[in-house]
Amino acid sequence: MPWPLPALCAWAAGWLPWLALRHAGVDALPAFALAGCASGAVAWFSDSTWRRGIAAAGFPLSLLALGGVGSLPAWLWLLPLAPLLALYPLRAWRDAPVFPTPADALQGLDGIVGQPQRVLDAGCGLGHGLHALQRLWPRAALVGIEWSAPLAWAARWRCRGVDVRRGDMWQASWAGHDLVYLFQRPESMARAFAKAAAELSREAWLVSLEFAVPGVKPVACLQGPGRKPVWVYRPAADQRSTRAAPGR
Repeated sequence: MPWPLPALCAWAAGWLPWLALRHAGVDALPAFALAGCASGAVAWFSDSTWRRGIAAAGFPLSLLALGGVGSLPAWLWLLPLAPLLALYPLRAWRDAPVFPTPADALQGLDGIVGQPQRVLDAGCGLGHGLHALQRLWPRAALVGIEWSAPLAWAARWRCRGVDVRRGDMWQASWAGHDLVYLFQRPESMARAFAKAAAELSREAWLVSLEFAVPGVKPVACLQGPGRKPVWVYRPAADQRSTRAAPGR
């Protein structure tokens, strides 16, 4: 169904049981739990992580705003923080939130970087970037690193045959990879470039979706109608040529 119909269905799936249960005399807490489960189950069928979250949050937030849960204990509203912290731990808050890579975002990248044999998705989330990379290079050895344990498990389940590891992308070595792919945030790009320059070979590539490295000229930038820009760098080659320049 086109958006926002999935969200409207999820909200209705919460409100209808809530009204029916309360009319039947069921206490607020069990009625809220049952109606919330029904709304969340329908929300799961939305087509992206963020839309699932919006659809699932609609019923409880609207109920709270309308004062329909006055008899519920206040601590109940802290419960959603537990799965949120499990999904997105505090240590990862400085990195990008879970924004999935569009399926066609990297189209044409193989015409610039050729055929890398070992490719790393640093901060792979649910594995959307891994899917996009796999479409370009089905025979490459793909590796994904993700700090969030639930997201790493989900990516491992979604991307069969891909080596998905739970770990810190900043602490793990990027050495030995022919290409490192990122969909991070602007504040992270200088740090990512420095790490790539220190650990990757001269021939290796750093590819960033949407966000450029400040002050560094890319080898190429892929753009298209309705598509996010794809910035392509060779960090180790750039760093070594910069260091060698004063001695020439």
